[in-house]
Amino acid sequence: MLHTPVAPFSHYQLLDTGDGYRLEQFGPYMLSRPDPQIIWNKTLSETVWKNADAIFERTDSDKGIWNISNPRLPRSWTISLYDIQAVIKLSPFKHTGIFPEQYPQWEILRRTIQTYTTPPSVLNLFAYTGIASMIAAKAGAFVTHVDASKPAIGWAKENQRASNLPDNTIRWILDDCLEFARREVKRGRTYDIIVMDPPAFGHGMNGKLWKFNEHFPQLLALTQSLLSDQGRLVIVNAYAISSSHLMLHTMLSQKFSKKAGTVTSGELTLAPKKGPILSTGIYGMWLRK
Repeated sequence: MLHTPVAPFSHYQLLDTGDGYRLEQFGPYMLSRPDPQIIWNKTLSETVWKNADAIFERTDSDKGIWNISNPRLPRSWTISLYDIQAVIKLSPFKHTGIFPEQYPQWEILRRTIQTYTTPPSVLNLFAYTGIASMIAAKAGAFVTHVDASKPAIGWAKENQRASNLPDNTIRWILDDCLEFARREVKRGRTYDIIVMDPPAFGHGMNGKLWKFNEHFPQLLALTQSLLSDQGRLVIVNAYAISSSHLMLHTMLSQKFSKKAGTVTSGELTLAPKKGPILSTGIYGMWLRK
């Protein structure tokens, strides 16, 4: 299991959890966001919680509004991670543009890229705001960044500019990830490292439906063909699905059984300074020996 340190990087900190919410520090600003699995009590006092600069209030099943108490809270700001800058925004889906629980994986991604003598190719599927893309590009890889959301790719390009990365370090693809993977296999394209964050449910290009249990097995089968002979790393993250990490472990073990490597899996976690460790999702990883 990958446990994130108490302070994975200096500009982010999980401060506390409890009563259906998490309290987090993103740079100079403190945010309070709902998390339905947090059914235990808060550790810090209500006085601390009330100092949040913005609190997310859900208005329907997947959207909500941010109640801003600090009038000087900007529309966006940046926080530092390694040698990149991540642009933080308050989205109507409660997200901020970064998933800090993936920090241990970013470290493995960086270290793996640095083992190549020539720049490796990285495929990032369901790439969202592209933190993994930025880290990979900064480490010396050439990244193909694929997402079906035009606003998400626009946000990722903001991260690229904020991180002073040249335009030619990332290839931007606005497309359905499964369809793109199918076409890449037909083209004979391969990649040295593949990273993906497939959602439990979503809509791709032209309204195409994505269902994890139906479509992820198809995507992982294509990943076998997309991984180059020099391939060294495959990372899969999953959120809000009903399966345990053992499912990812089993699938990666089956699909990559003919390749020399090890499969690990576990929960994506964050640890506050005080209080219980928070599990946010699951991961599976194949790493060449």
